Amino acid sequence: MKKIVCLGSLNLDHVYQVDHFVRPGETLNSAGYSVGCGGKGLNQSIALARAGAPVMHAGKIGHDGAMLRDTLMRAGVDVSLVTEGNTPTGHAVIQVDAKGENAILLFGGANREITEVEIDSALDAAEGGILLLQNEINSIDLVFRKAHERGIPVAFNFAPFDPEDAKQLPLGLLSYLIVNEIEGAGVAGVEDPKAILVALKSNYPECRVILTLGKAGSAFLDDDGAMVMLPPYPAEVVDTTSAGDTFIGYLFAGLLEGMALKEAMELATRASAITVSRPGAADSIPFRSELA
Repeated sequence: MKKIVCLGSLNLDHVYQVDHFVRPGETLNSAGYSVGCGGKGLNQSIALARAGAPVMHAGKIGHDGAMLRDTLMRAGVDVSLVTEGNTPTGHAVIQVDAKGENAILLFGGANREITEVEIDSALDAAEGGILLLQNEINSIDLVFRKAHERGIPVAFNFAPFDPEDAKQLPLGLLSYLIVNEIEGAGVAGVEDPKAILVALKSNYPECRVILTLGKAGSAFLDDDGAMVMLPPYPAEVVDTTSAGDTFIGYLFAGLLEGMALKEAMELATRASAITVSRPGAADSIPFRSELA
C-alpha cells in the first residue's frame, strides 16, 4: 500500500476552566487546568493511523514538545521526521467558560519554523504516495510548488482559512482540496454548496474538491459535473472538535486502499459520527475496528 506523509502542526493545548472569559485588566482564578495534544496535523495523522493507513508525520516541536511525539508514536505513526528546534512548541491557551464556550489564543511556535531542508525530507518520504497538509505551518506555497515539480500528489485542508492565503496560494497545483462550507465560500466567492464546487472545479480543473457541510454531510462533483451528496450518519453530538480531522484521516486511508472517492467518503462519514459522540480531541478519534 502507498503511504501518506502528513506535514503538519503539533500543538500543546493548555485548557483552563473559567466562570467567564478574562476581561481587560482582570486577574481570574481557573477552576480547572489540563494539557492535551492538538494541532490539525497531529489529529489527522492519528486518524490515519487508527484507520489503518501507513502514515508518517513530518513537523517540528520545541524542547517542551516530547508529549506530542510520544502520542503520535503510541498511535502507530512514524515520527522519524518530527524534528526538535529551539523555538517553543506551538500551543493554544484555551479558556472554556461555564456555558461551554471557548476563547483561544494560538501561538504557532515551532510550527512556523520548518526549514526548506525539513520540507525536502518530507517530500522525499512522500515519493510514490500522498502529501497531506493543513494551513498551520509556514511555507505552504513552497511545499505546493516543490511537490508539483516532483509529481507528488498533494492534499490540502484549507484550515484555518485565511483570505490572503486564498489569493496567493497556487491551489491549482493540488490534487485534492478539502474545505468546509465557510472555507469553500471564501475561496470560491460564492456560498451555495453546488456553486462552490462548480466554481472551484472551474478555477482548478486538475484538483478534486471535497466539501464538508457539517450536519448536512459532505459533497463532491462526479466526472459528469453532477453534485454527489453524502448524508451524515445519525449520532448524538457531544463534541465536534476533531470531526473534520477524523473525516480527512479516514478519507485518505480509504483512498490509499484503492476505494473510489464516494466509498472513501462514506467510510470517513461513519468514523466522524463516532468522533462527535465523544468528548475530546485526538482521544475521540475511533479505531477502524469500531466501524465494523
